Amino acid sequence: MAKLRAARADEAGELSALVLRSKAYWGYDAGFLAGCAEELRVRADEVGTRRIVVAEDADGTVRGLASLEGDAAGPTSRLGLLFVDPAVIGRGVGRLLYRDVLRRAVALGARRLLIDSDPHAAGFYRAMGAVPGPGAPRGLVRFEVAPVPLADWARAWTGGGPSVHVGNVAEFNAQFGDPSLDREQRAAHHYACLAAFYGPRPAALVLPLAVSPGWARLVGRQLEWGEVEVYDALAQTGPGLSDAVRSRPALAARLTQGAPVLVPWGLTEPFGRLSGRPWRARDLRYESKSAAHALFGRILAAGGHPGIRLPGQWRAAGRRQAVRLLSARVARGESSVLKSEHGVGGSGTTYASPERVRAAGGVRTLVRGLPRGPLLVEEYVSGPAGADGPGDLTYDGFVDGAGRVHTVGGAVMDVVDGGYRGATVGPGVVPAAARGPLSRFGAAVGRELAEAGYRGWFDVDFVVDGAGLLAPTETNLRLTGPSAAFMVAARLDALRGAGHLVRIVDRVELGARLPVAQADELCADLARGCAALGAVFVPAIPTGAGDPAPWLGVLVAAHGREALDAAEALVRAEARGIGKALGLDAPDGPPSGPGWAADADGSASAERSGMWFSPRSRRPRRVCG
Repeated sequence: MAKLRAARADEAGELSALVLRSKAYWGYDAGFLAGCAEELRVRADEVGTRRIVVAEDADGTVRGLASLEGDAAGPTSRLGLLFVDPAVIGRGVGRLLYRDVLRRAVALGARRLLIDSDPHAAGFYRAMGAVPGPGAPRGLVRFEVAPVPLADWARAWTGGGPSVHVGNVAEFNAQFGDPSLDREQRAAHHYACLAAFYGPRPAALVLPLAVSPGWARLVGRQLEWGEVEVYDALAQTGPGLSDAVRSRPALAARLTQGAPVLVPWGLTEPFGRLSGRPWRARDLRYESKSAAHALFGRILAAGGHPGIRLPGQWRAAGRRQAVRLLSARVARGESSVLKSEHGVGGSGTTYASPERVRAAGGVRTLVRGLPRGPLLVEEYVSGPAGADGPGDLTYDGFVDGAGRVHTVGGAVMDVVDGGYRGATVGPGVVPAAARGPLSRFGAAVGRELAEAGYRGWFDVDFVVDGAGLLAPTETNLRLTGPSAAFMVAARLDALRGAGHLVRIVDRVELGARLPVAQADELCADLARGCAALGAVFVPAIPTGAGDPAPWLGVLVAAHGREALDAAEALVRAEARGIGKALGLDAPDGPPSGPGWAADADGSASAERSGMWFSPRSRRPRRVCG
């Protein structure tokens, strides 16, 4: 890897020659290059004022240079030069120099970076996240970037540095004895892959299932993490990830002694033992939907939240009472939502309109088919008829160790029939009229959580009613899918300039079950395809590719809605067509053959090769992004 340093005045001639060699790489003739020579010359007395930095090899050979020009006190800076020796083009030198220019622009306080690119280099700047802009000189292509540091909330979340991410999703779910939750926790183990995005930059990932080294490399490359340690396959048959780590003393010591911050999906007693943090079950009491509803009511009773209204909710002591409550509402022509006390991603939630109740064969039949456990009957909140605006919003924030509430932002969720399918974050996503009420109420919930002793991430989910009012429905005291999108947005903004829209899609159906190598190849192809659209593709959940109904969880990001939508459409189309493209069918049973091995329960998992460490390994795979 090349190293950066400030250029010296006595290198001016050498740098001028490198610039011309780099320009000639694009096939320009001698006459054209001669005409450019004076304009591209690096003069000794300008090396300092143009803020020129060079990239050099380990032996001191200069391989590239970049300049950051403009008034130090002004809001606009300019990338004047960025040239790489043709001998190392394609080896990351240009990327290294470009990212350094952005960091230096942030340090200068520049809010706008202008780039006038050779047409042949336009693809590079587009891939780096620069946005086409107006006003280019003749023969060049104008790009603009809005340099920003890592968001304040992201620095506060992890202290500004790398963190250790513990994917204890199943462990978190298992502490709530609600039968609506998946007892096998297989789906929860898949979602533990989101540990890659528990913070803007991980030092290590701790995962229950085996993951592909190719997946980790691609994610690290897309988000420019550098080296990340991956400890996987630690708890494939049960929810106890934290205890699985503690049962390996050397691994536990490596992760906890003098290490970066440990970040879990959610707080649990086993994680408390692993991390040494105090654990109190009562701190999670507002994970209960009825307790959260009561909390919302107390906040609204105190006043100060116009634009918020609380839907009615009734707790059924048993199935008979649930039938009576729902029957009375159906008789009045009212729609309801039936909820379990706890649930994830819409599990245990059923929409019950009079029409749906009749189609199900009556109230008793509908209730009989629901998961066992406490039931809540809640007023169904319908949005404006024919409205194009979003109907499901969420507020994300966290309470830090000192009890301070940090607002992260608002997101628009994709919810169908009460089931969460994904979310979009970024500037302008939440309608302007909803931003104030959403942020004020979410922060008020955070203050109540802090007063109750909770420390960590939380969200508040809302539905929008027919008058445009926000109706809070639940709070989640853990990380979530939208939180992963916020982390990726913060990272990409710092790397590529402000203004990213990020969409997380929980499940993208695949046209065939894929062994590890082919899943990695698909993801690499999708990354290239999205880059051509001006978007970023990040595979979020790769382990579902071998399920009987195969799927991927994905993140896509772009600076504009059109590119974001195009990237999602491309991902879905390519994923659906993968079976035909590879000549594969989706068999009735588990997949078999090279790249697959049968688990003890008969399901299929990726076969472990020499690139994988065993679940008992105390050493990680090191993945360089």
